[in-house]
Amino acid sequence: MIEKASIVMQIVETTNEGLKRAYTVTITATSIAARIEGEVTKIAPQVRMPGFRPGKVPANLVKKMHGPAIHQEALNTSIREAMDKLVADHKLRPATQPQVALGEGYEEGKDAELTVSLEVLPTIEAPSLEGLKLEKLTVAVADAEVDEQLERLASGMKNFVDAKKGKKAENGDQVVIDFVGKLDGVEFEGGSAQDTALELGAGRFIPGFEEQLVGVKAGEEKVITVTFPADYPAENLKGKDATFDITVKAVKVAGEAKLDDDFAKNLGLESMEQLKGLLRGQLEQETAGLTRTQMKRQLLDVLAAGHDFDVPPSMVEAEFGQIWQQLLQEAQNEEDTETALKEIEAEKDDYRAIAVRRVRLGLLLSEIGQANGVEVTAQEMQMLLAQAAQQYRPEDRQRFVEYIQQDPLAAAQLRAPLYEDKVVDFLFDKAEVTEREVTREELQAAIEAEEGAAAAPAKPAKKAPAKKKADKAEAAGAEEAAEEAKPAKKAAPKKAAAKAEGEAEAAPAKKAPAKKAAAKK
Repeated sequence: MIEKASIVMQIVETTNEGLKRAYTVTITATSIAARIEGEVTKIAPQVRMPGFRPGKVPANLVKKMHGPAIHQEALNTSIREAMDKLVADHKLRPATQPQVALGEGYEEGKDAELTVSLEVLPTIEAPSLEGLKLEKLTVAVADAEVDEQLERLASGMKNFVDAKKGKKAENGDQVVIDFVGKLDGVEFEGGSAQDTALELGAGRFIPGFEEQLVGVKAGEEKVITVTFPADYPAENLKGKDATFDITVKAVKVAGEAKLDDDFAKNLGLESMEQLKGLLRGQLEQETAGLTRTQMKRQLLDVLAAGHDFDVPPSMVEAEFGQIWQQLLQEAQNEEDTETALKEIEAEKDDYRAIAVRRVRLGLLLSEIGQANGVEVTAQEMQMLLAQAAQQYRPEDRQRFVEYIQQDPLAAAQLRAPLYEDKVVDFLFDKAEVTEREVTREELQAAIEAEEGAAAAPAKPAKKAPAKKKADKAEAAGAEEAAEEAKPAKKAAPKKAAAKAEGEAEAAPAKKAPAKKAAAKK
């Protein structure tokens, strides 16, 4: 088999402007021919032909039978190896997948002339972390907030008690009924039940059923007529008129839930104290998430203020495209779509500035993570893979796992959110953090203020509704940061779309060493 080192090629740099690079690469005909011979040698033992023993088919016949396919494979392999060698020899760090084109007129037996264009990542010095200061805004969970959550929980769990004798049932009341369903006077299967508790107005039964029970009293009998919906699951009932013989056994009204240990036990808990503890924990977790969001945005603002370097235009355009697509989609959901579209169009430059900021921060976080040994362990990656696989049908999960394991791009994309969290946590640990207790409203206001400041780095934030969406679009950030700029990584994913929610305001540092260059005859 021909080794990579045997490839013979000539490289001429044609462009070196800023972060843009271009080359002409010539792969010699002899090098490609040697690769073809290697491919023939590799596949010959598997070739079967009448008149020859297995593995004894002459090379010239193998070449005659499979020549075009062998040549194409040899050419593609040569191009991939040439791109690897170009990247290694010139110490390139591609920001995006290099564009590779095979010269016109190429045919077997000729040198393969390639034109290669790409953008490289900027050289970034890992910033000093000395003197990094952050303020952590914390919110204490008050007993009143726990009680409010408890009341809200109780309001959703109605406790019905018998109504006064003679009360007519109203929407919101519960009736306990027996019923018998009939089609053309004949009972149908599944149309009868006893002691069924039905809250009027809840919409549990087919349209018209509950409405006709408004006003009934306990002990009353009534016959109602309803029409089954055309999309009803049971074929024999779709669109059919039916009658129901109703016997009202009780009318009940919603009583006030008693917040005691029995209430907690109905929820599967041991006591009211345990229930309050769980509710407090949920509130504390929620406020802790808000605190982290505020700290992360503050951190990224500090980093952005101290660094201003050129970023690859292609990465900016990709990031801008994601933000813009999100904004267009959300504008379509506005009551006044036309006005919303005009607003975002007027602020297009602001959104492009957001994209620049996100890309720059992504590259910066990448450098920080690499310089300080931040990494996602194999065990953590396996956990991420297992969690992601749960989103798919059982029969598709193994294929998903294999796809991630075989595609560095997809693996980097899956790894990126956790990597981002680890870089941010590292920076939190290195920073001098002072804490200040505030109200929940003050914390929310601080987050919104930071959103507004980040959303319009070039000028003050505007009040347009679309701007809030841009804040969210920008807030999708650093998840894919550094992962993709690491020299050890072969490629980096492109984000499918700007996420509507998130904390970081950085964009991925997309990197790819042209592993997938393909050539066509």
